Amino acid sequence: MAKLLKEDALDYHSQGKPGKIEVVPTKPHSSQRDLSLAYSPGVAEPCLQIAENKEDVYKYTAKGNLVAVISNGTAVLGLGNIGPEASKPVMEGKGMLFKIYADIDVFDIEVDALEIDRFVETVKAIAPTFGGINLEDIKAPECFEIEKRLKAELKIPVMHDDQHGTAIISSAGLLNAVEIAGKELSQVKIVVNGAGASAISCAKLYLSLGAKKENLIMVDSKGPLSTDRNDLDENKKIFAVKTKVQTLEEAMKDADVFVGLSKGNVVSKQMVASMAKNPIVFALANPDPEISYADAVAAREDAIIATGRSDHPNQVNNVLGFPFIFRGALDVRATQINEAMKLAAVYAIANLAKETVPEEVNLAYNQRTIVFGKEYIIPKPIDSRLIYTVAPAVAKAAMDSGVAQKKIIDWEAYKQQLINRMGIDNKLIRTITQKARQNPKRVVFAESDHYKILKAAQVVRDEGIAKPILLGNATRIHKLIEDNKLDLDDVTIIDPRSSEEQERLKHFGDLLFEKRKRRGYTLYEARQIMRERIHFGTMMVETGAADAMISGLARKYADPIRAALQIIGVQEGVRKVAGMYILITRQGPFFFADATVNVDPDAQDLVDITVLTANAVKQFNIVPRVAMLSYSNFGSVGGDIPQKMNKAVDILHKNYPGLVVDGEMQANVALNNELLKEHFPFSELVDKKVNTLIFPNLASGNIAYKMMQEIGGAEAIGPILLGTKKPVHILQLGSSVREIVNMVAIAVVDAQARK
Repeated sequence: MAKLLKEDALDYHSQGKPGKIEVVPTKPHSSQRDLSLAYSPGVAEPCLQIAENKEDVYKYTAKGNLVAVISNGTAVLGLGNIGPEASKPVMEGKGMLFKIYADIDVFDIEVDALEIDRFVETVKAIAPTFGGINLEDIKAPECFEIEKRLKAELKIPVMHDDQHGTAIISSAGLLNAVEIAGKELSQVKIVVNGAGASAISCAKLYLSLGAKKENLIMVDSKGPLSTDRNDLDENKKIFAVKTKVQTLEEAMKDADVFVGLSKGNVVSKQMVASMAKNPIVFALANPDPEISYADAVAAREDAIIATGRSDHPNQVNNVLGFPFIFRGALDVRATQINEAMKLAAVYAIANLAKETVPEEVNLAYNQRTIVFGKEYIIPKPIDSRLIYTVAPAVAKAAMDSGVAQKKIIDWEAYKQQLINRMGIDNKLIRTITQKARQNPKRVVFAESDHYKILKAAQVVRDEGIAKPILLGNATRIHKLIEDNKLDLDDVTIIDPRSSEEQERLKHFGDLLFEKRKRRGYTLYEARQIMRERIHFGTMMVETGAADAMISGLARKYADPIRAALQIIGVQEGVRKVAGMYILITRQGPFFFADATVNVDPDAQDLVDITVLTANAVKQFNIVPRVAMLSYSNFGSVGGDIPQKMNKAVDILHKNYPGLVVDGEMQANVALNNELLKEHFPFSELVDKKVNTLIFPNLASGNIAYKMMQEIGGAEAIGPILLGTKKPVHILQLGSSVREIVNMVAIAVVDAQARK
């Protein structure tokens, strides 16, 4: 995490609208009538209904999907007692996770109250606003009393995630690890290093699952919690045992399980080596575990290891739990989050790891088959099944334990509701980025004398997405790096015009001459044009000196396309290249083609564009469902455009029977399935969510994606060049750093697929 520079973090939080969250209206508000209904006088009607029956607040307001993330800033991450204002970025971040993983809305509340009584009274006073309370970053031992009192005095779900989040996820991992190790939880010897809120909650939950108190030793900064000590508070006394052990090192000898909830680098290889056969090591301190993953593996080949880090197997991450626990609790209007609900979450998460892993998860981690075993004891955070596995389990436990005020009858309908709520396809970019990280490729940047390119190069290098190669004047690039305080010291910089590159420049020119000598090039011209970075970079990809190229930030996209066609050429069987955009929307990703290359394609061109686009969509493990667009619906209006779209559909139906495609149709009909079903029930796209749109010409496609960007708020990624033999991808003129990073991730995944 050292590569996450201070400036990057500050820019992320300050650029655009400050902070990470906003309030968005959910009802129409464009007319005077809308405003009269939303506020005065119309708002009086729901107020009167709620005054008569308080439960109607769930019917007429957002309370049922609104959680308060509340802190007093006394134990923020590893930063300690930094105060309520300083805790706000963390609370906003927690709110963002609630939204993106479980579609739960959040108000973050930072309370200036150190005393237990004052804090509790403050939370109780604002509780009518919320459907649930997530306590966060409150120091021990106060956090125990605060949560206990609020759970007793409020009739909505309350959970201190620092206590229970890690407990739930590590418990799921522990159940599976013990099973893989061939042991019984009731028999294993457990050592817990740390005695704060999280450690105590973890230990309590392990006991609920069947571990024995006499087999558990908890260690704080002064040593094991023993009955001989007289400095233990009430929470630590619960875990005091009679023991002669004096140190962590002694406690770990012959232990079956080590759970670290303390600080980094306090466990040695020798300590792990002294553990029992098939030891279980959960080193959960972040960012530095109690023992590094590499050292733990080196100490014991038979160890089952988990950490809190994403760059190693078995990440114990609270995001596997809290969004879905609150989702289930809110959906049955639970009055609390009780032990039964927490245990239900544990078992749901543990059992999910034993099921067949979805292909998109395998792809994201660049593995053919992730299977239950030593390196997969808990699900991956990007697993889209978590919401419809954990939330229903929690909801059912709430119902069975008598704390639910609302019943779910149709569980299949509830599962579908959760899937629809999330727009699960929106995880596409996270999945692509994760897949790129598994096998980063060499990506050459043709325009490295721009700050945005250099910043993106640092990001993809730091995040392990790609290995950048920078083309351009080395002096200018180094000055830009220095002026902008970037960290690119170990990145390769190549100046095609420098004396060091003259031999390669000559070689590249000779190769281009051989390719184009009957297409108007002389040897001199071929060698001269290789001085241009676009051509030099493209030839690096062609000769294997790089795996992909990115260009176009400050040049017309026709230039890199021309270089790619001249040097790399098209795939076998491809007549023309095409350009595809990915539009990331609240309804999931949409794929637009062709919006950049072919000005006025004929019917056969449209067939080729459609097939290229569909194959590209399949690379992202998404089934393409294609609408061929026009100003007409199935021949309702005449003209050249409807005719060629109809002809293209006929060819596609005949030659590609497995492809889900239909048209020609207007855009609103393609995107509104109810409209399509009502008026054109014969269409192959009825009851299928269209995700791929083929436009009749460049003008319509280009206009559409840019309007989606500017008016619709969609994030555009592209143009992705389709049909070339090797990956060359093009940036939009003036792309942001984020857009460049996304395009690099796609280029890397493209290169992986071609390998």
